[in-house]
Amino acid sequence: LLLRARSVSNPFESADFTQQHIAFEAQRYPDHLDSRSERHTPLRRWCFGLTMIRFILMVNKQGQTRLASYYEWLPIAERTALEAEMIRRCLSRNEFQCSFLEFRGYKVIFRRYASLFFIVGVTDGEDENELGILEFIHCLVETLDKFFESVCELDIMFNLEKAHFVLDEMVMNGCIVEANKQNILKPINLMEKASAEESIFSRS
Repeated sequence: LLLRARSVSNPFESADFTQQHIAFEAQRYPDHLDSRSERHTPLRRWCFGLTMIRFILMVNKQGQTRLASYYEWLPIAERTALEAEMIRRCLSRNEFQCSFLEFRGYKVIFRRYASLFFIVGVTDGEDENELGILEFIHCLVETLDKFFESVCELDIMFNLEKAHFVLDEMVMNGCIVEANKQNILKPINLMEKASAEESIFSRS
């Protein structure tokens, strides 16, 4: 299993953090923040207009890429070279070393769950919050675990399009737009239901 049962404290759930960040967003992005933003989750509020994700990778222990999603255009040759060197660096680190590194102008944050490494590259800026990206990775794994019911590497390999559906519901154009598991899975479950009904009618 990628996700072991454990309770993880969310550093973004505190009321102080929420109020301070709403005030910060209101000053920096007055056109983007309205009364509806009060209903956004703390993780979504943190990412709104601030963090720019450049790529997300899921890699196994052998260095094989199982899922790759890029939010900026890169030639295939450059992607291959980037992934090869970055995966080599991430996999060579042990559990006592930091999960953050800077590489080719990116700030890379990674986290291992069982046999998979989740690697996220963001813009290398002073405003980027590495702990926030770690929280996003954990939220992604929890969502995959809930959708696939005890997700493992094979689930992602044989249901790659569904894994992309989940990721696309969470990240749009490099920005995190949703972090609530129920909201993420609702449209995907509707597609699953419609697909199952269509297959039943086609057989009959």
